[in-house]
Amino acid sequence: MTRMVRPKLMVVGAMLGCHPGHVPSFGEALGEHLSRRGYPVVLTSARRQRLSRLTDMTLTLLRHGRQTDVQILQVYSGLSFVIEDLASWIGVRLRQRIIMHLHGGALPAFVARHPVWSRRVLRRAYVIVAPSPYLKNVLTPLGFDVRIIPNAINLSLYPYRHRRAVAPRLLWMRTFHAAYNPQMAVRTFARLKEFEPLATMVMAGQDKGMEADVRRLSREYGVADGIRFAGFLNDEAKIREGSTADIFLNTNRIDNTPVSVIEACALGLPIVATRVGGISDLLTHNESALLVPDNDDRAMAEAILQLLRDPDLAARLSAGGRRIAEQCSWDEITCRWQDLLAEVTETVPGQALGEGVA
Repeated sequence: MTRMVRPKLMVVGAMLGCHPGHVPSFGEALGEHLSRRGYPVVLTSARRQRLSRLTDMTLTLLRHGRQTDVQILQVYSGLSFVIEDLASWIGVRLRQRIIMHLHGGALPAFVARHPVWSRRVLRRAYVIVAPSPYLKNVLTPLGFDVRIIPNAINLSLYPYRHRRAVAPRLLWMRTFHAAYNPQMAVRTFARLKEFEPLATMVMAGQDKGMEADVRRLSREYGVADGIRFAGFLNDEAKIREGSTADIFLNTNRIDNTPVSVIEACALGLPIVATRVGGISDLLTHNESALLVPDNDDRAMAEAILQLLRDPDLAARLSAGGRRIAEQCSWDEITCRWQDLLAEVTETVPGQALGEGVA
C-alpha cells in the first residue's frame, strides 16, 4: 500500500484558545484539522504575555525548526509584526517554506505606514494566503501574489433556522474594543426603540476596556433595560444566543472576514453590517446582508426596520447567508489547505519530509 508523505508543519501565532475567555485562533483550528488528516503539527505559542510568547516561539523554532518543512505563520499588524518578522527570519535560515496567513482589517493601514518593513518581511513567504480579496487587493499592487482561502467554521455545530417574519431581537457579538464600535449598536438600538418599544438586544463578547462605557451610554440613551450584556460566549452559549435572536448587527469600523459574521450566516440570522474593509467581499447587499455606511446608526436602524417590515427580504438574507457559510465549512477549507501544502512541498526532497500516514 502506497504511503502518502505528509510534510511536518509548524503553525506560529497566538494560540490562546486554551485560556478562559479566549476564542481559539484560526491557526489553532487549522492545526487541529490538519493533524486529524495525518500531518505532524507543532503549535506555538500559548503564552499570554507578548514578550513571553515571543521567547517561547523562538525557542520552539530553534528546537523543532530543522525538522519542520513548512511554517504556517499567522500575520497580524501592530506589535505582533515584530514576532512575525523574527519567526520568518528564523524560518528562512532553517530552510522552512513559509506560508504567511494574513489576518485583520488593520493590516492595509499598517502596510501603508511601514512599506519597507512590510515588504521585507512579506518577501520571505513562499506563499501568502488571505481570507478575502480585501487583503489581496492591497498587496497585489506591491508585487505579491496572494491566494484566497476563506476563514472556516464547524458548520455542523450551527443549526440553521430560516428566518422570514423576524422580530426585533438583536444580537451584537464582538469584542468591546474601539475597532468594533459597540457604541454604534447602542445608538442604533435607541433609534429602533422609538418605533419598536419591545425591541431587545444582546451584546456579547470579551471586554477590552470599553464595556463600562457602553453600559453607561445605554443608560444615557434610556435603553439599558432592553440590553442584556452576556459577556464572553463559549461555543454552546454562542449558538444558544444566536438561535434565539432574529437579526445580527456588525458595527465594525475595521474588518476583514470576521468569523462571527460567518457564524451568524450559518445560523440563518439576517445581517445588518457596516460596509467596511472586507465585509463587502464576504456579504452582498440585499442578497446576504444589508450594508450601511460606517458609523451611520440612522441607516442601520432604518435597515433593521426594513427587515421587520419585509418578510421576503428577511427570508432572502437568511438563505443567502447560509449559502455563504456552507462555502466556509472546515471540510471544504481543510481540503484547500491540503492542496496548497501539496503544491508548496512538491519540490522538497522526500527525505526531508515526515513519514505521514497511509
